[in-house]
Amino acid sequence: MNSGIKNEKDNIIKKPELLAPAGDLERLKWAIIYGADAVYIGGPAFGLRANATNFSFEDIKEGVIFAHSRGKRVHVTINIVLHNKETTLLIEYLKKIASLGVDAIIVSDPTVIYLAKKHTNLEIHLSTQQSTLNKEAICFWEKEGVTRVVLGRETAKEDIIDIINNTNVEIESFIHGAMCASYSGRCVLSNFLTARDANRGGCSQICRWDFKLSDENKKSLSGEKDFTLCAKDLTMLKYIPEMIDIGISSFKIEGRMRSIYYIATVVNIYRRVIDEYCHNPKHYQYNKEYERILSNCANRESITQFYDGNYYSDCQYYNGREEMSNQDFLGVILDYDKSTSLATIEQRNYFKKGDIVEIFGPEIATKTLVIDEIYDENDNQIDIVRHPKQIVKIRINEQIYPNNLMRIKRS
Repeated sequence: MNSGIKNEKDNIIKKPELLAPAGDLERLKWAIIYGADAVYIGGPAFGLRANATNFSFEDIKEGVIFAHSRGKRVHVTINIVLHNKETTLLIEYLKKIASLGVDAIIVSDPTVIYLAKKHTNLEIHLSTQQSTLNKEAICFWEKEGVTRVVLGRETAKEDIIDIINNTNVEIESFIHGAMCASYSGRCVLSNFLTARDANRGGCSQICRWDFKLSDENKKSLSGEKDFTLCAKDLTMLKYIPEMIDIGISSFKIEGRMRSIYYIATVVNIYRRVIDEYCHNPKHYQYNKEYERILSNCANRESITQFYDGNYYSDCQYYNGREEMSNQDFLGVILDYDKSTSLATIEQRNYFKKGDIVEIFGPEIATKTLVIDEIYDENDNQIDIVRHPKQIVKIRINEQIYPNNLMRIKRS
C-alpha cells in the first residue's frame, strides 16, 4: 500500500495522490484542471461543512463524470457524528452516493462504516475527525473495513514512519491549509458559545475570536492586542520529497470553502513539486519561488506545525493577527489569439496599464510581463480595469491557454 516508497527493482518512485478540496462543481473542475489526482467534496447531507455550497446529487454525478473522464477520483465526506434518527436516512443516502460512481467516502462515525459495508461496496476512508495517531488504532480500523486513514494533523514524522512500517492501509496526510486548535473535530467551544456544533458541520471557529483576559479580580491581563487561540496554517512544501520517500499514499490540501484562485494556485504548486521530485529525485532542488507564491495567496502565516516536532509558541497566534483579503487574483484567461497576440481576460480584481503581472497554468511555465496595452470589448484602448468580471484584452507575446490565471507580481 505504500505508494510513495521507491521500488528497489526499478528504482522508480511512485507518485502519491494529490487530493484537493472542492466546495462546489466549479472548484472541482478547477482543482482537476490544475493537477489534482482526486478531489474530496461534501454531498447534500452528513458532511462537516454546513456553510459551504456543497454538492447536489446531480452535481456529484456531473463531477464524477468530469473526474473519471480524466482518470481522476472523487471522494465524498460523510463525516458527521450521527444521532439515532439519522441512521435510517443514512442507508438510502449511502446507496444513492454509491450509485453515482464515487470512488470513496470519508467517515468518522463507526456507524457509517458498518452501514456502508452492509449496503454498498464503497471504499471507506477514515476521517481526520477521529484524530488517529498510532498504529494500534489503525490496525483496529483496518479490521473494521477501512482501506485508508487520514491521520490526525498532530502526527509527527517518526510516528508516521512507524505507522507505515507496521500497518497495511493507505495513509493520507494533510500538507497544506488551516489547522484546528484542538484535536481535529473534538472542540466543543463552538457548541458551548454559539450552539453551533463542530461535529455536526457548524463550527463557528471560536479559536479565531479575540478575547480579553483578566485575573480573578477582573484586572485586565491583555497586552496591546487581545488574546487568541488561532493556529497558524500548515505548509509542508519543504518536506514533500521526504514524505514521498516515507511512503505516504495521499497528500491532502485543506480548504473546501476557498476560492478557485487559492485552489488552482496551491494545487499547481504541489503538483509541480511532486512531479519535479519524482521525475528526478537525485537532482531535485527546492524552489524558493514556490514558497513565495503560496505565501502570497494565503492570508495567514504558514509553518510545518507538528511534523518536525515543533509544538511551541510559533505554531499559533497569541496576541492578534491581521488577515488581509487577498487581491492578487486579477483575471481568468478566456481565449488567446496567436495571430494578434491578444488574450481575452475576465477580470476578477482591479488592475491597470503598467502593472507587472504573472500568468500561470498547468501547461505553461509562469510568465511575467508588464501590461502595456488594454482594450475593452469594443476594442477601445483603456488604462484601468475596475468593473467586476469585465471582459478585456491585453497583449501577451507568448503562448497561453484558456483557464490560465493572471495575478499581480509580488516580491
